[in-house]
Amino acid sequence: MSVLLKAVKRRCARGGVELALYASISALSACAVGPNFQRPAAPVAEGYTPTSAPSVTVAAPGYPGGDPEHFVMGRDIPFAWWKQFGSPKLDALVDKALANNPTLTAAQAALRQANELTAAQRGFFYPTITPDFQASRQQIAGNLSSNDPGLQGNGSVIQAPSPAQPVTYNFYTAQVALSYTPDVFGGNRRQVESLKAQADSLRYQMEAAYITLASNVVAAAIQDASLKSQIKATKAYVAESQQAADILKEQFHQGFVMRLDFAQQQAALAQAKALLPPLQKQLAQTQDLIRALVGGLPSDVLDDDFDLDMLRLPQDLPVSLPAKLIDQRPDVRAAEEQMHSASAQVGVAIANRLPQFTITAAYGGAASQVSQLFSAGGPFWSLIGDSTVTAFDGGTLRHRQRAAEQALIQARAQYRSTLITAFQNVADTLHAISSDADALAAAGEAETAARTARDVTKTQRDLGYVNTQTLLTAEGAYQLAVVTRVQAQTNRYGDAAALFQALGGGWWNRETASR
Repeated sequence: MSVLLKAVKRRCARGGVELALYASISALSACAVGPNFQRPAAPVAEGYTPTSAPSVTVAAPGYPGGDPEHFVMGRDIPFAWWKQFGSPKLDALVDKALANNPTLTAAQAALRQANELTAAQRGFFYPTITPDFQASRQQIAGNLSSNDPGLQGNGSVIQAPSPAQPVTYNFYTAQVALSYTPDVFGGNRRQVESLKAQADSLRYQMEAAYITLASNVVAAAIQDASLKSQIKATKAYVAESQQAADILKEQFHQGFVMRLDFAQQQAALAQAKALLPPLQKQLAQTQDLIRALVGGLPSDVLDDDFDLDMLRLPQDLPVSLPAKLIDQRPDVRAAEEQMHSASAQVGVAIANRLPQFTITAAYGGAASQVSQLFSAGGPFWSLIGDSTVTAFDGGTLRHRQRAAEQALIQARAQYRSTLITAFQNVADTLHAISSDADALAAAGEAETAARTARDVTKTQRDLGYVNTQTLLTAEGAYQLAVVTRVQAQTNRYGDAAALFQALGGGWWNRETASR
């Protein structure tokens, strides 16, 4: 314990308090034991990749979502970033989700609860005042002597008329009690600091809930449009395969083709049909997800007439500077506040091992009549100062301090892990944007080639050089190329939305956001 007291004395001296530990309680109350939290320094990084990334993606001319995207370093991110996709239906869907999703309501309530708990803890800085009034009516046995001390109260003697008759009287007590615990070593200040940091962490978690919800709605809407396009192309492929199978069946019956040719086409038709159920299942589940995100039930009617061709790919993509990312990512800010809370808890644990001071006072009056409560002889008062220190507790408080110190180490490691993940998210998204742009360009070339092959085959069929089956095969290859292109197109839209989310989603530009 002496080591702790010396440490407190040295700490207060560094803060400008030159008096000895017990010289003045008011001077001691100016310091708080435990570490003072310092925000971690921003990581030293010039970019998100080892080498300089290209400033523009490749283009896929002639296809929706195939325009080149430009990376703009340092550009701010609007909160309603989804409006850059140019879809009023998408804007309305996100607005509905932000208004009705219960996740946001729960996050807002959790934040309000944390703020109330912080305010409640601040109340310990002030004395507790409790007025009290008691009224009693008593009867004393009459066989007691009138001089019996039991018949005396506060200097007044109650005369019994006769030893054989009981005495009935009223007695009143009124007092105001005051209790105050000076925050000498800053234990309460550290507790308030810890609760305030937890509330700030919940505030950033709430902002993350806004961003995640908007991102999920956008991703679900893009997926909905993509699956519809894929189903449309797959149905066309199935129809072409069915037509080819019917033709071969007739030719087989007439003896123009071998059974092997007919069986192979039937197998191709079955494979084409097998592509539809997974897509239809994904579409149904995606629509269920959209209903849930907007706060509805699976049975609700959903206005989800989304089409990839109706979306506009953002042309200028912001890329925040690495030093700004720690301020923009709400998960990083929340982890920082958790570390702040853990730091303050170390101070709480240290303060609990030091002497605790309490001041209690009371003033009141007692009498057999209310009018005499504060007359001569009725008033009373008390003033008590108390100082306690734990001399032995089996090491409980020492181990709690060590546990708090380990919790701080854990919080620092978790903050570092969250920071690394944030940078990884941005880097992964930038890689995906470049790669998926290349993939769409390649898929577009493949679709163009398949379309050309189909058109040439159709001309040859019309001239009698090839049969209808050959044309149907070319048509099927073209429809599969369309599906591949749609998937690549979907990835480009999804990558743009993912980048906005990875960079923080612009929560600081939300009108009611708390910075």
